[in-house]
Amino acid sequence: MKAFIFPGQGSQFSGMGKELYDSSTLAKELFEKANDILGFRITDTMFNGTEDELKETRITQPAIFLHSVVQAIATDKTFDPDMVAGHSLGEFSALVANKALGFEDGLQLVFKRATAMQKACEAEPSTMAAIIGLDPEVIENICKGIKEVVVPANYNSPGQIVISGSFLGIDAACEQLDAAGARRALKLNVGGAFHSPLMEPASVELEDAIHTTHFSEPVCPIYQNVSAQSIKDPAEIKKNLIAQLTSPVLWTQTISNMIAGGASSFTEVGPGNVLVGLVKKVDRKMETNSF
Repeated sequence: MKAFIFPGQGSQFSGMGKELYDSSTLAKELFEKANDILGFRITDTMFNGTEDELKETRITQPAIFLHSVVQAIATDKTFDPDMVAGHSLGEFSALVANKALGFEDGLQLVFKRATAMQKACEAEPSTMAAIIGLDPEVIENICKGIKEVVVPANYNSPGQIVISGSFLGIDAACEQLDAAGARRALKLNVGGAFHSPLMEPASVELEDAIHTTHFSEPVCPIYQNVSAQSIKDPAEIKKNLIAQLTSPVLWTQTISNMIAGGASSFTEVGPGNVLVGLVKKVDRKMETNSF
């Protein structure tokens, strides 16, 4: 069975999508449609923007979504998934690709999500850190014992968990995790504490938009971040998308469950190849490809 996976924030690069735009009439139409929907030419930033411009959350999220979805829809490669998953933002790309969400609705939700998250980050400055080489239980227990906001946010692969929280919470956690034997506790250059309680205001904003958007039954199951389980019911998909902003991304568990569910290959659709690298850390024998 073929699994297709979609990246999240961090996979952006200057020039992303330009080759698709130049080589496919359908891709060009979709990119121009996106410019109209958003009310500004996001393609100018995608194709020619600086690293700093592309790192702005309100740009990054729709840019990665567009690159991923257009690649799935508008290339001459065969996109025929038996199951899909997306890392954080990538879950929206996966839902358009498996026809649970329309292109326009998906883009509007992603832009709403991005602007709400950026607002939450500006209201409560915060950050994230990657912890390498410690058991999940150790990380979870240390985070629980800190008075400031700090929680596990991304279970990316065995031995790599990202924590999220206030600056004071991250500093305290990194100090204790270093002392507990972490190989590395590396603060990340990100806009805020994604997948933590500090994203609650963004979650509330997004909830209304998701509830008023039509979701269809997808053509194949999506394994969602919040539960790492196979889902096809639109109501449950909506509920999990809302919870996702303040809940950890269970990526390691998702890949393990997809393999247990019959996945024989994983293909990453969108910019970069970070996710197929994480798949190899879960099961180094698994066949992986980039679309």
